[in-house]
Parts: sequence; structure tokens; C-alpha cells
Amino acid sequence: MTSVHTSAHGPAEEMAGGPAVDAAARPERSRARGGPFEPPERPIAWAMLSRAVSVPLILGLVCFLPAVIAAQPGNGVRDTAYWLQLVLTCYAGARLATMILSTRRRLLQGVFWMFVYIAMGVAPFAQVVIGQTPTPMVGPRQDLITAVAMVLLGCAAYDLGALLASRRPLRRRTPSARSAGGGPAVAHPVRLRLLVVLAFAASAFYVLKLGGPAVFFSSRQEITETVAASGVVTEGSNVGSAFIKGFGQVPALLALLLYTRRLATSYRARRTPSTVLVWVALGALNLVVNNPISNARYWFLTVLMAFVFTAMPSSAAVYRTVLATGVVGALVVFPYADKFRYDDEGQRPAQSASVFEPLVTKDYDQMVMFANTISWVDTRGHTYGRQLTGSALFFVPRAVWSGKPEDTGVRVGQWMGLRMTNLSAPLWTEFWVDFGATGMAGGMALIGYAAARTDRRYARAVTRAGPGPGSVLAIAAPLIAGYTFILLRGPLLQAAGKLAIAALCLLLISTFREQRAGRRR
Repeated sequence: MTSVHTSAHGPAEEMAGGPAVDAAARPERSRARGGPFEPPERPIAWAMLSRAVSVPLILGLVCFLPAVIAAQPGNGVRDTAYWLQLVLTCYAGARLATMILSTRRRLLQGVFWMFVYIAMGVAPFAQVVIGQTPTPMVGPRQDLITAVAMVLLGCAAYDLGALLASRRPLRRRTPSARSAGGGPAVAHPVRLRLLVVLAFAASAFYVLKLGGPAVFFSSRQEITETVAASGVVTEGSNVGSAFIKGFGQVPALLALLLYTRRLATSYRARRTPSTVLVWVALGALNLVVNNPISNARYWFLTVLMAFVFTAMPSSAAVYRTVLATGVVGALVVFPYADKFRYDDEGQRPAQSASVFEPLVTKDYDQMVMFANTISWVDTRGHTYGRQLTGSALFFVPRAVWSGKPEDTGVRVGQWMGLRMTNLSAPLWTEFWVDFGATGMAGGMALIGYAAARTDRRYARAVTRAGPGPGSVLAIAAPLIAGYTFILLRGPLLQAAGKLAIAALCLLLISTFREQRAGRRR
């Protein structure tokens, strides 16, 4: 009875090397094998390994790292903000450990909790202990307390939304519905070739517009100056440059991911020279337009994570390794991986002897910016959807919409009187600015619900019962997972462009009729 109950929740299949499959997918998988579904036994060795790893992992994330930070020297005050921040850090650490040790690969939820643990937990906690912040806090201490409490509320709402999604079964598609066009979205072969053509054409235009490939191996500052001198940026608007850069990068990445998916899942594709050559050419193209030298670290992180999860969609070890090592990389490598970044004018240099000094000097300003945003809203009131509308209508030039809202981080930075206004506006902040605590909780609950549903559908898409090498969701989910860092950091107005271009490209190549020929291995 115990083994049957455990397998009903999906771990046995994953422990055997394949992904967990929800109940709605099992009948299809059973029919594909020609017999009733019989869950495999859970390997005893892996169960022992899981228990051996779980204890130090949970203790490390929830207890050890927060305790080490709390012991750091500094001038921080141990008030309500300190204790709330400690609770948030431990809560996020426990949820991240749950995601890492889970028998199901929850891509979007795992990345969400990794971001929360690092950017909203560990880093702000170090700032509170040491008594220094990346940007000045202009409001009262109470605003920081409110910010931490609201992030906690938003995380609880996210968990509630994910819980509600797990209670709702996925809809089963009958053979008649799939034949009528109701199957999962797959990439149409002809449209995929057109996407490849678009990727090379748009990237070539982007490279030529900026003066050749050499510019892409210089620095982000030189890229910005070249774009400004190219004439595509009109006064007060960056829509033109955003579209050129977006179409120069996103189609190339999507085409590479789609061909990577084909090569990773189709034996026939690996034996087809034309497919391999196109994949190699797309890889070379991405090395130019999506390299880590001329692009923001968050975007390159998106590219890297999307490629890894697309190339190895069924590997539980890769999923766990990415989440576990992501914490170490964010704390140790990420703050120093800015050799080609813009100059940090307007950042306050911190003087600290703590080993956690990088967490208080740059990058992780999300919590203090939430506190500053609360102070800003207190002086002018909520915008009741105006900021989110501006993000949704990012493509409208300011010449047409003179009152178009600016980035939330930019507006708060200007209000603070800073020269450098390239500041973060985490997703909690965007909801807070428009709708306050109630709207923020509701928005985070909806995001949690959508993330959990997407994770479950992705688990089905990468199984043998899924739609095969052409699955659009098997590409979209890893891409969104990587882009989650950008969406959560904000501002949304900056993040909306590439996301919309990716959605448009995927929509144009998708068909909802099952491509049976593409499923042959």
C-alpha cells in the first residue's frame, strides 16, 4: 500500500530516471506502451541518498547561512525589520529546499523561490545586519518593516495560488479533440524554418546597425552608445532600440532552443545533417548577439538556463543542481561578474569588513527599493493600474502617448534625487504601486497559480506521452523560468518587450494539431 500511494504522487518515475507525470498523463502513457500503467518501484538507494542530502541542505539554507549572516559585524539594529527579515529568509530557504528535494521538477516555482531566497531574503538580511544598503533609504524605518511584511504576504499568497492549482486536475484531451485541433501546441515544421530565416535576418540587421560583430565583444556601455548614435532612439523614447535589440536577440534564441529540443529528443534529427548544421549556425549566431560580454547578466542567465533545461529536460539531477548551485553562484559569482557592466554612478560605496560586503554594495537593492517605493506612494497615492497599463502597452511610443508612465524604478529614483536611476522595482512593488496590499496579494496568488499549472503541464510535455520534439511548452517553460529573474527584479516596463516578442514568435510557429510524424524517434 505504501509503494502504491507514493507512486500516485509521481516520485517513483522520476527516481527511475524519468520525469514525474501527473495522473492525467498516465492513461496516455499506458496506452502508448500497450498495457495498463504499472508504477515502478522506488529505488531504495535513491531514497537513502535523498534523506542523506535533505538534512544538510535544509539545515544549510534555513539555519546555517542565516546564522552566519546574523553573526557578522555591523551597525544594524535588531528591531522588527530584523526579525521579519530573518523569518522571510528562513521561510524562503525552506521552500527552496522543498523545490530542490521535490520529486517533481517545478521549474517556475523553483526559480521563484531561488530568487526570493537570495534577493529578498539573504541579501536584505545581510544589509539589515551590517547596517548598509546599496541605495539610500529615504523614508522612515517603518517603511522597511512594511516592505518586508508585504514580501512575506506576497510569498504566502504565491504559495496559496500554487496550492489551489495543485488541487485542480489537468484537463484530459481525448483523441477526437486532438484530431479536431485541440491538442497541445507544437511547432509547425514550415513555420519553424521561417523562424530560422527571421532569426538570421533580424540578427544580421541588428549586428549591422550597431557596426559589426566586434561591437558585441566590447562592453555594454559601447553597445548603448552605438545604439544612441544609430538614430533608432527618439528623444524621450526607447521603443525603437528595444524592438531592434529584442528582435535581434529573441528569435535567434528561440530558434536555437527549438532545434536543441529536436536534437535532444529525436534520433532522426541527430542523423539529419541539415538539422545539425542549422543548429551549429544558430549557436554561432547566439554567441554573437546573446553573449555575456555585451548583455546584462540577467539576460545571459536567461539564455543559459533556458538552454540547459531544453537540452536536458528529463534530468532530475540537472534540475536540482541548477537550483542548488544557483544559490552559491548568486552569492559568490554573480556580484563579481560585472566586468562589462555600466559604470555604477549613484551607488553608495560601502565600507565593510564582512565577507557579505558584495550583498550590501550592489545588485541586491530589491528590498530597500520596495521601502523607498512605499515612501513614494505615501506622498502621491496609488496609481490604480496606470503603471501596469504602461508596461502592457510598452510598444506605444511616447510621441503618441505623451503621458506614458516611466519605469517604476526610474520614477522612484528621480523622486529620491539620484543621478543613476537604473534601479530595480520587484514584482511586489509593481502591484503595490497600483493596488496596495490587497492587489499585491491577489496578483502574487495569480502568479503562483499560473506557475504551478505551467509546471505541471511542462512535466507532461517532456514525457513520452507528451507532444514530442516539437512541443512549444517544452521550450516556453524553460525560457520563462530563466526570464523569471528579470520579471521578479523589474521594472516590468523594461522586461515586457522581450517577453512579448518571444510570445509572438511562439504563437506564430504554433499549431494545435498533433504532428505525429514529428514524434518518431
